[in-house]
Amino acid sequence: MAEMDKVDRSILDILQMNGRLTNAEIAARVCLSAPACWKRLKRLEEEVIVGYHAHLNPKTIGLGLFAFISVTLDSHSEHAMEHFEAGVLALPNIIACHKVSGKYDYLLQVVVKDMEAFHELAMHRVRTLGNIKEMYTGFSLKEIKHCNTLPL
Repeated sequence: MAEMDKVDRSILDILQMNGRLTNAEIAARVCLSAPACWKRLKRLEEEVIVGYHAHLNPKTIGLGLFAFISVTLDSHSEHAMEHFEAGVLALPNIIACHKVSGKYDYLLQVVVKDMEAFHELAMHRVRTLGNIKEMYTGFSLKEIKHCNTLPL
């Protein structure tokens, strides 16, 4: 875990809300000189910050259906799990994948255009990765909370 003080956390909070701010704008908000802020920011970029991203509205780009697919594998060998995970990484419509405890092995978060696109993805892309014993799908009826920021 990276060591961070109150100022580092403030910088990260500010960047999570607006990653396009200049170093000078961030420095002013945390009451640091621009060089001192830049030094901290560079260290945070090496240790904590993974990247800077634009947050897109999925519906405006034609991605209106969100689903969660729970997957149980037939075989739990290291090779079988690595093969499944590599296949998931190659599918851009799977926007998150978690290896989970409980009844299922993986939880996939999927975004697609519509039900036809979902069927294509689930039946002809995910299922054909092989080694799948069971798949259970739940569809998002309404997004209540979406957060791209982490609590600091």
